[in-house]
Amino acid sequence: MSDFSLPTLFVVPVGNSYPTSGSTNALAPGQLGVFLPDYSAATAGSVVGAKYITIAQGRSESLFQGSKQSDKIAASKVKKWYKVVGQGGANNEIQEMTGFSAKCGEQLTVTFRVHSSYADTISFNGITRSVTVQMPCCDCGANPCDVIANDTIIDLILAKIAQEDGLPLDKAALKLSSFLTFEKIGTGSGAVLRVTGKPLTKYGNPCDLAAFPWEYDRLWFRCFAYVGPATTIDFIVSDACVKAATITVIQRSTYPSGTSAEVEWMEKDYYSYQSYQKHLFRMPGYNQLFESWVTAGTIYNQFVIQFDELTQDDSFTQNIHIDERVIIFVPQASSAALEAILVAFLGAADDETATNATSTTSTSTTSTSTTSTTTLIP
Repeated sequence: MSDFSLPTLFVVPVGNSYPTSGSTNALAPGQLGVFLPDYSAATAGSVVGAKYITIAQGRSESLFQGSKQSDKIAASKVKKWYKVVGQGGANNEIQEMTGFSAKCGEQLTVTFRVHSSYADTISFNGITRSVTVQMPCCDCGANPCDVIANDTIIDLILAKIAQEDGLPLDKAALKLSSFLTFEKIGTGSGAVLRVTGKPLTKYGNPCDLAAFPWEYDRLWFRCFAYVGPATTIDFIVSDACVKAATITVIQRSTYPSGTSAEVEWMEKDYYSYQSYQKHLFRMPGYNQLFESWVTAGTIYNQFVIQFDELTQDDSFTQNIHIDERVIIFVPQASSAALEAILVAFLGAADDETATNATSTTSTSTTSTSTTSTTTLIP
């Protein structure tokens, strides 16, 4: 079986008015509507019980094409019907390190492996950076093997990271502060070293249409703490009996979804399936029939209908059946009006929006602490 579905993608313009009368030939450029078998405009009331519907959108240039239309969608032929609510913001990764343990005179190392699409491209298994701190000498104390206090070790780590920032390195140097922020929360044995991933650098979209201007990417990392100098061994299989700190994942980083940049790329990616001139050339001047209905800065909800063709005769051929998929990106402000029509015809959509959990952070200080409520994201 094939997992490919023949796609048709629509982007609803900001301020779209869904037609309640007229036919597909009356659509203004960019205007999207839902239509009944007789090509009259469908409403949430008139669509109930219809044999099938068609999604149509007006074009600025209709030469040889007419309006852009989906295939006939019958409720009995629909295999998947779901929505994804757009989320413009993305969570940053947060991890906490506490319970540091090292004896007088020992060295303790914390190592971080930072991952993202570009980080994993330039460095195998992520960009790896370590900080090694020397525990103070305790010869003058009653017990030269005393364990150094947890918050003292955190202070030593923060001081070493700050020392790295003070070095005359290039601004683009791959140092820890380029990717992560560090803060101490609380005091004493309950003190916590909170490590937070920084937002990814936003790269400009190239003018070349053949280049890839959008990428699903996020920054995430792993923390390791161990006694001794920095090492090249695999931290995952190091001595589990020597526990130098407790590491807890507080929040996983997430992807944004439904952003204008993402939708703009998908317009180009799916262009060939519903156009007279199917190719997008490197120079914009050759793409006279391509039109975009994306508004920069807009967050879009996504509706997806996957269905089989209304009528299909396979009696004379042995072929792999390919179903169809209609993808609609609609600005959140006008999402409810379209959803009402589709729900009246198809029933409630499955909500496949990814959970974008949040956590509240506490004030960081080296001497006092405020209460922190966090959500653990598995």
